[in-house]
Parts: sequence; C-alpha cells; structure tokens
Amino acid sequence: MSVQLIPITDEHAQYLHDETYTVGKASYIVFPKTEAEVIQALTEAWARDLPVTIQGARTGISAGCVPLSGLILSLIRMTGVLGCRKLEDSNFAFRVHPGLPLSEFTKVVEHKRCSAAVDWDKESKTAWEEYLPAGDFFFSPDPTERTCSLGGMAACNASGARSYLYGPIRSYVTAIRAVLPDGRAFSLRRGECVANGRKLKLELETGDIIAITLPTYQMPKIKNTSGYYATENMDAVDLFLGSDGTLAVITELELKVIPMPAYIWGVLAFFRDEEAALDYVISVRDDRQRAAAIEYFDGESLNILSSQKQNNAAFAGLPAIPRSAEAAVYVELHDESEQAVTERILRLGDLMIMARGDIEDSLVARTESDRAALQFFRHAIPESVNSLIAMRKKTDPIITKLGTDMAVPDRHLRHIMRYYRRELENAGLQSGIWGHIGDNHLHVNILPNNGEEYRMGKELFARWAAEVSSLGGTISSEHSVGKSKAGLLKIMYGDAFIEEMKAVKGALDPKGLLGQGTFFEREVLS
Repeated sequence: MSVQLIPITDEHAQYLHDETYTVGKASYIVFPKTEAEVIQALTEAWARDLPVTIQGARTGISAGCVPLSGLILSLIRMTGVLGCRKLEDSNFAFRVHPGLPLSEFTKVVEHKRCSAAVDWDKESKTAWEEYLPAGDFFFSPDPTERTCSLGGMAACNASGARSYLYGPIRSYVTAIRAVLPDGRAFSLRRGECVANGRKLKLELETGDIIAITLPTYQMPKIKNTSGYYATENMDAVDLFLGSDGTLAVITELELKVIPMPAYIWGVLAFFRDEEAALDYVISVRDDRQRAAAIEYFDGESLNILSSQKQNNAAFAGLPAIPRSAEAAVYVELHDESEQAVTERILRLGDLMIMARGDIEDSLVARTESDRAALQFFRHAIPESVNSLIAMRKKTDPIITKLGTDMAVPDRHLRHIMRYYRRELENAGLQSGIWGHIGDNHLHVNILPNNGEEYRMGKELFARWAAEVSSLGGTISSEHSVGKSKAGLLKIMYGDAFIEEMKAVKGALDPKGLLGQGTFFEREVLS
C-alpha cells in the first residue's frame, strides 16, 4: 500500500509546534504505519529534495520536531509492540515501534497485558510466556510527560528523575532498526558494531558501508545530551541515541526492562532557605543513600503550586505546602527489604535535621497511592508553568517557554545556584527553579511577561551556557538541543567541533535534508 504526502492545511496546525509553542512551517505531512511506508516517504522526499522533520508525540521542549519547511514525518501511527526476548542476564527486552507512547509501554511491562502477543513469532511467544510469571518488572526512564513516544525518548536520550540511580534510556536500548534519509535501512544490535577509536563503519542492508569519523571532543562526564555521542571504541547504537532526528529515522527499538524494587518509598522535605536545602542534597549524596531520585523545588515553584492547589480543582490533590517553605527536596528510595529502606528513611531524617529542615512538615510515602501524590507534586510544576506561559503568549505571541536543561559537575552545585540567583535578581525576571538536583541538573524557568523580558531571558541563557561550559558542564542534560538550543551548542563546543559534528551528519545525510535547523542553526522560528 502506497503512502501519500498530504498537503498541509489548517487542520494540521497542531503538527507545526511542540510544547514550547514555537511555530514552524511545512508543505506536506505523512503518517506511515510501517517501516516500508517510512522508506517510501523518505525515498520520495529524497528524490524531490524535500527537507524532512521527524515527529513523535510532540511533547518535546526544545523544538526539535518543529519543521522549518518540507515534509513532516509523523510516527504517531507506528505504535506496535512487536516482540519479546529473554536476555542473558535473565532480564527481558521488548521490540517496539517508535510511536508507542511511554504510558502504553508501561502497561505492557508492569501490567503484563499485550493483545499483540498472539501475532508474535515463536521465539517472542516463548519469551512472553516466561515473562508473565517472572515477577514484577519496570522500564526505568520516566520523563515528566508520560504521553511522550518511545522514539522521541530515544531521539533525545531521555531520562527523568530516576536517572540518578538508573541512567538514561541509552542504558536500556539493546538494538535498533533505522532508515537513512535516502531510504536505505540498517539494523544494529548492541555489541555487534563498534568503532575503532573514533572511526566507525556502518553496514547497510544493501551491503553498502558508510565510513564515519566521530567528533574528537571530550563529552562532559555528567548527564549529557549535547550533540552527537562520541567516545573511543563506542557502540554504533549510541550514535543514533540522542541524535535528535538528524541522522536517521528509527523504525524499531528493542528496550530492556529490569526487576521492580521490592520497596519504593519517598520523602518530601521542606526548608526555610535554599542554602539549607543544598546542604541536605549534598549530605544525601555524600551519605551514599540508594536514592533513585533527588528532586528540587525552589520557593517560587512552591508558590506556583500553592496557587494552583487553591485556585484550580485539578490540583486539589497536591500535598499541603508550609507557608514558611522556601525550598523542597524529594528523595525516592529503592530497596529490597523493609528493614533496609526503613533504616534509610530514618537516616534521611537525621540528615534533614542537620540541614535545618522542617522535619515536622516532611511527608513520607510508603504506599503506592501516597507515592503517586508526591510524584504528582513533582510533575505538577512544569505543567503549571506551561499553562502560565500559554496564557501570557496570548497577549504577546513572541513568548515561548524559557527553561534551561544545563548541568555541572558535583563540586560546582553551590556556585551555579548562586550564579543563577545573582543573574536573575540583577535582571529582575520572574523564575522558577526545579529539577534533578542529584545530578546538579536544574531547570531554571524564566517566566517572561512580554517580549522584552523574553529577549532578556534568551541573553541570560547564552551567558549561562558559557559559564556552565567553563565549569565542565553541559547545556543540555535530557531534553536534547533541538532548534532552540543550537546556538548554545556552539558556545559549548566551539566552531571546530561543530564542524566535526556536521561531518558525521554529512556522511549519513549528504543532502542535509533530515532535521534541518536541529543542532546546527539555520533559521529563526516564530
């Protein structure tokens, strides 16, 4: 069955933006359901020199899926669960299409329900029969937006709060299938194709071999999604994870799932000042607590949540926030025995007291429902800010969400927090700071009221990128670079390394049609 390139009309307006509400433009859109249809669409676009922008669920906040022109390749109808495999370490892996939402994959993994299993091959059915009684498993990457697509997660090497213990999605991708912009396909299984130093040879299904010279930069030794992954003797799979839709279209992923911890408890602690909260975070890290997540909320974030709880019925279930609180830290503990996790909770209480925390107001979640309430607290702040920005955009269309994704090494946490505070105070801009403070990965969200404040925020981000880079940090830890941070990527790496990245893209996409404007600046979007 042939796939049709559909001319863009007003009914496709939603496909011209992501969650930043940065608006792009395109001439055509296509909704393939199979890899064969992806190949057909790419082959036609290649013949017509049409730029191609890959889209998943459009939940990103870096404009990577926002088109500049040409064809939108929307993968939202490629939602199949294609098979199951038992791994050598007794864990399991599932083969999926890229458009499958994370929330749907979670149902397969945790609830062990999959209607597609009846159509799997014999090997997959056998593995599934072993999986059903094998105990509880989970997929650890947990971005805030659960409706995101698995392909989108792979494109930006997504992680989420639990990455403090479990790492990003890169750690769980065991194989991929993908198609180059000219329509040639290839398969990669982890461990089967590795670089010789910085030289990589990619064999396609046609028998063609593409020689790739990897960038020579040294990536920050922290949580990082800035630019193409490049290390000595790396696995070829890793080049395409975090490549943000600029090298190939991933048509299948094989994802490893791991045993669910027997006990998952959470603690939300409140503090009267930010320095006390930082003392607590550093002591938790130094104490080597087995924390899966260490999350931060500053005073303005708590104010926003308090207002939502009071004025918006959808947020009535938020935990009460003490009026005296100027910061909060959520720690999630995973362990295999009740005694061990209880001891860790008591130790957190000791660390809280030493850091001058308000232990009487702290909240402990031992049950699934209690933990869901605290996780709702964590997810509610970005949702609240998105709503606020969408409202302000109605009065000044230039405004989009302004949030950083930067991180620094452990030793620079206090410095970078003080630096942010000083810069924001001098600029007089409203902000909210929250995020994965265990990895020193904070989302500083500037909340502009008008176009001038938006411009000021963009200027701050450029200065912050230079400061963070000078400290050995990264300008993007989990949301990738997209189009909105392409200028910051140049600040981080410099012109010479950007040219090395362009050479990688040129080897795989010599016409430069895929993901134009992502990673490499091309045009300003509205």
